[in-house]
Amino acid sequence: MSSFQLQPHSTLQRGEGPLLVCILDGFGENSIKDDYNAIHVADTPCTDALRAVPGRFRTIRAHGTAVGLPSDDDMGNSEVGHNALGAGQLIDQGASLVDNALRTGSLFTGAGWEYIAPSFAENTLHFIGLLSDGGVHSRTDQLHGCVRGAAERGAKKIRLHILTDGRDVPDGSSLRFVAELEALLQELQGQGVDAKIASGGGRMGVTMDRYEADWNIVKKGWEAHVLGEAPHYFKDALTAIKTLRKDDSDKPVSDQWLDPFVIVGEDNTPVGTVQDGDAVVIFNFRADRVIELSKALEYAKFDKFDRKRWPQTRFVGLMQYDGDLKLPTNYLVPPPAISGTSGEYLAKNGLRTFVCSETQKFGHVTFFWNGNRSGYFNEDLETYVEIPSDTVPFNEIPEMKAREICEAGKEALRSGKYDQVRINFANPDMVGHTGDLAATVSCCALVDQCVKELLEVVDEVKGRFLLTSDHGNADDMAQRDKKTKAALVHEGKVVSLTSHTLAPVPLFIGGAGLPDTVKLSQEMLEAGLGNVAACVFNLMGFQAPQHMLPSLLTFE
Repeated sequence: MSSFQLQPHSTLQRGEGPLLVCILDGFGENSIKDDYNAIHVADTPCTDALRAVPGRFRTIRAHGTAVGLPSDDDMGNSEVGHNALGAGQLIDQGASLVDNALRTGSLFTGAGWEYIAPSFAENTLHFIGLLSDGGVHSRTDQLHGCVRGAAERGAKKIRLHILTDGRDVPDGSSLRFVAELEALLQELQGQGVDAKIASGGGRMGVTMDRYEADWNIVKKGWEAHVLGEAPHYFKDALTAIKTLRKDDSDKPVSDQWLDPFVIVGEDNTPVGTVQDGDAVVIFNFRADRVIELSKALEYAKFDKFDRKRWPQTRFVGLMQYDGDLKLPTNYLVPPPAISGTSGEYLAKNGLRTFVCSETQKFGHVTFFWNGNRSGYFNEDLETYVEIPSDTVPFNEIPEMKAREICEAGKEALRSGKYDQVRINFANPDMVGHTGDLAATVSCCALVDQCVKELLEVVDEVKGRFLLTSDHGNADDMAQRDKKTKAALVHEGKVVSLTSHTLAPVPLFIGGAGLPDTVKLSQEMLEAGLGNVAACVFNLMGFQAPQHMLPSLLTFE
């Protein structure tokens, strides 16, 4: 306990009311302010006013090396963003860890690889995951490296089960990724390896559900990847994607939403069902959208859907996706070791926390915030409230659960029970991912209104607030010309951008309980999400733990 003991801040005493920590997911601070910046277009009087308060607003970095990703060309995402926000540390993240393991060869010498290797000679090696170079959930170069490494180490039969993206990368890019993968597989076939694409589908309707929002999505993936059952059968993946996208129509189906499909051979039987004794690798490095598939592959006792059959496989994840559940048991790359997170310090110092979001982001303000750790640090001190998300496309109900989250936050602030109230509004990110500009503008306006109501309650209880985001998204809804930054137009329509952006994010502080002398430093231009945790401790009246990145607060 002594090593976790928080010390009082030398200048800023604890406030009378609680601290509100509010994450506006996907709410970037973009320098491009035109009709395709949904945050700029939306009616947002609250956050507009916050930007105008001297010394209480600045931007911070939320992508690339600032959040532990390999390069500054890598967009941030909700997982690494909430890791950094909660841990207050700069940690090598999934993509970097896999890059290092491939570069050094340690991926092929660890316990996970030794576990699957016995299947190489007589059985099939399956890879399942998102075929994308977006760097949010997976990367094609890492998949290619794993496939090559397997072939070099004796895998005789390899099957790929691919999910198309169109969300973290431009829609339609699936065709390029498949062509590149097919070229690699043809090369391996020339070396005597039986390597083929076996099944696929769009990520939002097949396999990659998260937080148990819709198990039917996983069921469709299970049927295609494992059983070889799908509504569509093709002889090759390029034909499958071109046909399912309906590229010759006025409105092509997005890569995100392609129906599940199975590849069959000349005898019209599936080329790659999963059988007893096979090895299965999930090649996503990010956890949230493959935990459910991992449970279906690993757990003998399983009741979320009828698996019809459960092959006895050697199953590994590229990483371990849940450290507390030890899921999967076997994995190729050890996860980042994140200890000493802000949540752990709060619990070990007897501080009470209320945490709330809807299903789509609940794991981000709990699991990811706490250093990839499930459950509570101290259930007596922590209250976690999950509000079930709607199971419809998010642009159809762009308000999502913002109103319910706002009401839960206001009730917690007024209750007097908590030292910190932590909430996440999912809308700017989840609706932004649909590419629907009007719906994203609408949800940004609603979230701004919810923030206004929350801050009024913060003042009412003489509390303090810290408002920020985890990465950009809604701040740019159009693909751009790299030189001019003008929105790209195809057949008279602006080409939607559905991915995260490289924009910094806002950081606001304030509240009736915060002395006017407390400001945000405008120095440290490279500061990022990892600097937020120290600010949080200061605002709660404590010195930040020494291992955390520096606070951005100044005291005049």
